[in-house]
Amino acid sequence: QVQLVESDGGLVQAGGSLRLSCAASGRSFRRSTMGWFQQAPGKEREFVAVMSWSADKYYSDSVKGRFTISRDNAKNTVYLEMNSLKPEDTAVYYCAADRDDYRTSIRSTDYGYWGQGTQVTVSS
Repeated sequence: QVQLVESDGGLVQAGGSLRLSCAASGRSFRRSTMGWFQQAPGKEREFVAVMSWSADKYYSDSVKGRFTISRDNAKNTVYLEMNSLKPEDTAVYYCAADRDDYRTSIRSTDYGYWGQGTQVTVSS
């Protein structure tokens, strides 16, 4: 059974930093894209950042330059380093892994595996 387990989020002041991790088990994702999506209250789940099996990285315009995605294939884990956080970053953050190998997508519908979600709250 595949599981993606995210680290705890938290409450942080604007301008602060937070690092999320997501450990996968049940299969290797070294040939798959992994990434992060966010969902704010009343909004759809949105792309934040993904990293392909070939180490290509993609970011939404809203987080580019502030967030960094990385992964450790040996640990089957993906990370999201969030800096210069803003109140509008407040959301539940979900890690995701593509069910298919060798595909890069920023569409949430292309991801077959999801973490449980972790709340990130940025106070002003």
